[in-house]
Amino acid sequence: MLGKPDEANQLRRQMQQMPSLDPTDSDYRRLRYIRYADDWLLGFVGPRSEAEEIKSEIAMFLRDHLKLELSATKTLITHARSGAARFLGYEITTLHNDQKLDRRGHRCINGNIALRVPWDVVLAKCARYLRHGKPIHRPELIHDTPFSIVAQYQQEYRGIVEYYRLALNLGQLNRLKWLMERSLTQTLAHKLRISVRAVYRRYRRVVDTDSGSSPVLQVTIERPEKKKPLVARWGGISLARNIKAVLNDAPRKICGPRTELERRLLANQCELCGSTENIQVHHVRALKDLPTKGRAEKPFWVQIMAARKRKTLVTCATCHDDIHAGRKLRAVTADGKHWRAGYSERRKPGSGRGGRKSASDGNSPAAYSTLWRLSSIERTWTVFKQ
Repeated sequence: MLGKPDEANQLRRQMQQMPSLDPTDSDYRRLRYIRYADDWLLGFVGPRSEAEEIKSEIAMFLRDHLKLELSATKTLITHARSGAARFLGYEITTLHNDQKLDRRGHRCINGNIALRVPWDVVLAKCARYLRHGKPIHRPELIHDTPFSIVAQYQQEYRGIVEYYRLALNLGQLNRLKWLMERSLTQTLAHKLRISVRAVYRRYRRVVDTDSGSSPVLQVTIERPEKKKPLVARWGGISLARNIKAVLNDAPRKICGPRTELERRLLANQCELCGSTENIQVHHVRALKDLPTKGRAEKPFWVQIMAARKRKTLVTCATCHDDIHAGRKLRAVTADGKHWRAGYSERRKPGSGRGGRKSASDGNSPAAYSTLWRLSSIERTWTVFKQ
C-alpha cells in the first residue's frame, strides 16, 4: 500500500478543526436587512459596539424624521450563536457542528442560518388541548357533526405545520399532533357517546400520501347522483422540512354565489330548535361581549355563536324572545309547537284555573322522551311518545 494513510487521516482530522475562513478578521463587516410590515430584523457581522451604534442611529432617525419611538424592550441585540432572535414567530440562530459533513467529507453547516420552532410556541399551542396536564375534549365542538369536527382539527394542525415548514426542528410539532389526536378522539367519543377505542375502530384508515402510507382518521359522507363523496381526514401531514416552501400570507379569496348568512337565511330554519316559522336574526355587537363574568354556565345560544365566531344567529320568533328575556330555550315537539322542559303548559284563554294541566299528565310534553339530533348548523329535538 502506497503513501502514509495514518498520517493522512491525522492531517484530515486536523483540517476539520480549522476554519476555512478567518473569523477574526477585524476589517470584515456585513449588514443584512429584512422587513415584514412593521417587523424588521438586521443581521450584522462585526463587534457589539458597532451594533449598539447602529441601533442608536436607527432610534434617532425614527424619532427625528418619522416621529416614532423605538421600543427598548422589543429591540434587542442577540448573539446568533449563543442566543436566538425572534422574528415572525421563528427563532433565528446560526449553526455550528464540525461533525456534520457533506458527501465530499467537508463541513457544510457551520455559519449557516437556521430557523427553528420556539419551544414556548409548541407549549402554547398544546395548552389549548390540555387540562391539568392531560388531553381533554373540546366541548364547544360537541354540537358539530363528526365531519366538521375532524375537518376543524385538521385545518388547525395543517395551518401550524405549514407556517413552520421552513423550521429545522419541525419534528417538535409531533407532540402537538399527539395531543390534538387525543383531544379529537375524545371529542368524537363525547359526541357519539362511545369509547375512544370505538372511535378508532370506526374511523381509522390507512391512506397513501406523498411520504408513503399513513394511518389517519377519516370521515366520509356519500353523495347522490354519482358525485364524489365528501372526505374529512385527520393526519397524513408530513413533518419533513421544506426549505423551498412558500408562506402564502394573502391567499386568493374565492367568491361564492351567496354569502354564508344568505345561505343560512335561505335555509329558513331556526338554528336552535329547528323550527321553520317566523324566522328572524339575532345580532350581537361584538364576540367579546358574549362571555359574561360571574355566570356559571353560558347559555346554549352563546356557546353556538362563540364556537362559530359569528355575530349573527338565525332563530325563530319564540327562541329570539327567550334569548332577550334570558329564559331557558324551549324545544319543538313533533307538531312544531314549543315547550320548555320542567314547566307546565300555559292556560288557554278563557279556560280559567281548570285550563292548566300538570306537567306529569300523559299527554303533556313532559311525558315525552327527547332525542337530541345535533349537527354543525342546528340543534333539533325529535320527540317520541313513551
